[in-house]
Amino acid sequence: MKLIALTGGIASGKSTVSARLAEHGAVILDADKLAREIVEPGQPALAKVVAEFGEHLLLPDGSLDRPALGSIVFNNSAALKTLNDITHPAVWELGQAKLRAIEAEDPNAIVIYDVPLLVEASAARPMQFEKIIVVNARRDERIRRMVADRGMSQAEAEARVGAQATDAERLAMADYVLDNDGTREELLDAVDELWATLSA
Repeated sequence: MKLIALTGGIASGKSTVSARLAEHGAVILDADKLAREIVEPGQPALAKVVAEFGEHLLLPDGSLDRPALGSIVFNNSAALKTLNDITHPAVWELGQAKLRAIEAEDPNAIVIYDVPLLVEASAARPMQFEKIIVVNARRDERIRRMVADRGMSQAEAEARVGAQATDAERLAMADYVLDNDGTREELLDAVDELWATLSA
């Protein structure tokens, strides 16, 4: 089994790359989905989040009010670190379990671990990736996309970008860089070329 990391800053185009790799036959393991699973009702990580940040973050059905939590942590680096200290180990453990299941089913799978916070998470729980792919787009372009496509304010978008690792930190880890300052078609062509290399 090949385990390859895919990362990129918010609004860099990582989801487009992930979807294209899936079309080619890659098995996608999405860290954001794992992060949602570990804070479902009844999960230990949810109890820890509520104990740390308050009962008001629980919705009537017992699920986590993610936007409310986001509004607390994205403008407060200490709170974000506390949240990451709770969630990253739980995501890592769940990811390991899923990888074991994938390998048992298909020992020759090419697994793309789609992980936005690779820089932030790797220090605490390093995974052994064969290669790391970074999707890169200019900071101002990513902010423009968040405002235009996600309805965020300029300040919100800048806070989200500022809460993540820098482009330089991500690029320092990269084995492959997919530039996404151009068109969607150019990005998809670059993904197709990269897949030919990965699957060779």
